[in-house]
Amino acid sequence: MTIMPSAPQPKPGRFARAISAQVRSSMARQRISGAQLAGMVGRSSSYISKRLRDEASLTANDVEVICEALNEDLAQLVITAARSMGD
Repeated sequence: MTIMPSAPQPKPGRFARAISAQVRSSMARQRISGAQLAGMVGRSSSYISKRLRDEASLTANDVEVICEALNEDLAQLVITAARSMGD
């Protein structure tokens, strides 16, 4: 079996960065570290860290699972992120 190299991922756009900022804000309010969040959502610390540093984008599934883990309303997080883009 030949493994094909994956194409480089595009850098996170404004909305992706706004989403990760909202996740970081929720984590700060709840005093949850990246390593703790990774354990809560079943991802590696490296995976979560790259996304929290905006080196890669969170997927829609990631955001849904993270909101559940942080007890955040998904729709509200998305709305807040979208509104913050006007700043």
